[in-house]
Amino acid sequence: MPLAFWSFIFIVSMAFLVKGADWFVESAERIGLALKVSPFIIGVTIVALGTSFPELVSSLFAVFKDATEIIVANVIGSNIANILLIVGLAAIATKSFLAVKRSLIDIDLPLLASVTVLFAFILWDGIINRLEGILLLTAFLVYLLYTIFQKRERNSEDGPQVPEELPTEEIFEVLPSRVDRRKAKKTVEKLNSKVFFFFILGVVCLTVGANFLIDSVIKLSEILQIGVSVIAIFAVALGTSLPELVVSVRAAVQKKYEIALGNIFGSNVFNALLVIGIPSLIKPLSVDAVTFGIGFPFMVIATVLLIISGITRRISVWEGSMFLVIYVLFIAKLFNWF
Repeated sequence: MPLAFWSFIFIVSMAFLVKGADWFVESAERIGLALKVSPFIIGVTIVALGTSFPELVSSLFAVFKDATEIIVANVIGSNIANILLIVGLAAIATKSFLAVKRSLIDIDLPLLASVTVLFAFILWDGIINRLEGILLLTAFLVYLLYTIFQKRERNSEDGPQVPEELPTEEIFEVLPSRVDRRKAKKTVEKLNSKVFFFFILGVVCLTVGANFLIDSVIKLSEILQIGVSVIAIFAVALGTSLPELVVSVRAAVQKKYEIALGNIFGSNVFNALLVIGIPSLIKPLSVDAVTFGIGFPFMVIATVLLIISGITRRISVWEGSMFLVIYVLFIAKLFNWF
């Protein structure tokens, strides 16, 4: 009975967390548009951060409940799932290959590689302290500013740049792909109470979901007599990666390859820098043996494989299948099946 109960709590809290993040991001987008914030800035901040909100909020609650080993395990597990599971499924969904644009090779791949090296350096001693957290957040700020600068350059090369004071009737034409343009146009014209209701509801769902998620992980760990990091690196990471899964696979099917892959690059960078950086300012984060000995090597392998595949300018179906096989091997190793 306790196992069934806490498993149910785990699933429900995960649903609250993911749906709460979705409501929060959508409402924040609309509020930003109503306040005349540039659609471009919304795209590279609110939208980009949106898929990492479940990891961030659950990490903060893990700190408050003194279960810091969950945080690093969740981030590493999410980054592994993002590459091996989501990119793998996205490549298979295309039925041919994921095309990798030159901009991803020139900018996003080097950034992802650099962040992975920095993350590995900080992770090496098994503890992430406040100073290292500040270093990660500084790197995140540099990454964010660099991304904004590069996207503006790309916009100016690809077509007319979106001005800050874009007229209401034109804003919806240049919004990020995740925004419903028809609804966004209406939102710019009038901001109603429904937007604020879903904004608050999103915050509440994120808070409740994260709180009970950490409680259920701790209880399931006790009942199953396995480390909390094992649950976090597999089940929690898989659950919090659902937004990335939906966005990337849908984009791949629609042949929007830059969105499918850019979503993964951005999420992995945000996880390593922001989701680790903010909690470590509150309390030092510990890295247990399972996370460091199994999760960390697989994350490095997955990142290297993604970089190699990216350099070839395409990720084929067979490469996607290989990613999925490696993900299965990761799970098998995690549970000592071999």
